[in-house]
Amino acid sequence: QVQLVESGGGLVQTGGSLRLSCAASGSIFGINTMGWYRQAPGKQRELVAAVTSSGATNYADSVKGRFTISRDNAKNTVNLQMNSLKPEDAAVYYCNAQITITRISGLRTMTYWGQGTQVTVSS
Repeated sequence: QVQLVESGGGLVQTGGSLRLSCAASGSIFGINTMGWYRQAPGKQRELVAAVTSSGATNYADSVKGRFTISRDNAKNTVNLQMNSLKPEDAAVYYCNAQITITRISGLRTMTYWGQGTQVTVSS
């Protein structure tokens, strides 16, 4: 059983900072890409940032220069440092990971999601 557990959401004023963390646990053979998505009310879930196992990163244009994603491969964690937050950043943020697990039939890579953490930005 693999789980992604997020922490770090909350309420912050415009211009403030928050740090989100996500830890993967369970019977993990390996983790490929880890990332953060967000979904605001009435909108589709969108990619915020992602990082590969080798450290390559990808950011949504709307957060470039303000958010930084990082991961610790030894601890199976991924973090999202969010600075200069804007009201439009408010959303539920979800951790996402492509995780390889061991099955009787062999290795299998599956997509896992965290439960989501609320980020609220007051103007």
